[in-house]
Amino acid sequence: MTEQLDRRQALVHAAFSAIAERGFEGFRLRPIAVAAGIDHSTLHHYFRTKADLIAAVLEHVTSQFEGTMQNDLEPAARLRAHLGEIAMAVAERPELFIVLDELDLHARRDESMAADIRHDEQGWRDALATIFNEGIKQRIWSVDLDVDASVELVIATVKGIRLRPDTAESVVNQLCDLFSPRSLTHD
Repeated sequence: MTEQLDRRQALVHAAFSAIAERGFEGFRLRPIAVAAGIDHSTLHHYFRTKADLIAAVLEHVTSQFEGTMQNDLEPAARLRAHLGEIAMAVAERPELFIVLDELDLHARRDESMAADIRHDEQGWRDALATIFNEGIKQRIWSVDLDVDASVELVIATVKGIRLRPDTAESVVNQLCDLFSPRSLTHD
């Protein structure tokens, strides 16, 4: 079983690399199998379809961000720490964001991929909504704060900085300043 998991992981890493280097235009199963050290004809023992392999790549990429929510901080500090880690990753590991961009573009033409991304992003949306709701409850932010719009603003900003990694830190800092308690509370 361990050998099968190792090969499965090798396929995910090879597929990730293929997407990062060549996008979906260069996504071919035969070279991915070769890069993973398996025969192309056995690839379907690990992933039934190409879509299953792509979904595994999405899971691999998004799992890299699971530890970025520090629940022991107050909401504004938690948001700043989370976005700071993402900004650092944009600068230090651009291949993660190249693959996310490719997956987002692919999802515009593939409803199954779009559903996978929506499902995956829902956890992020929920975590961000929790931060904003806790901040409202603790009176860090105004009760007038639109939680859903704030969540979408954060996600849109993160997706935007993927295109300009050189601006990631300053853009994230500006966004966090907009959500600082002194900016959003009423006297």
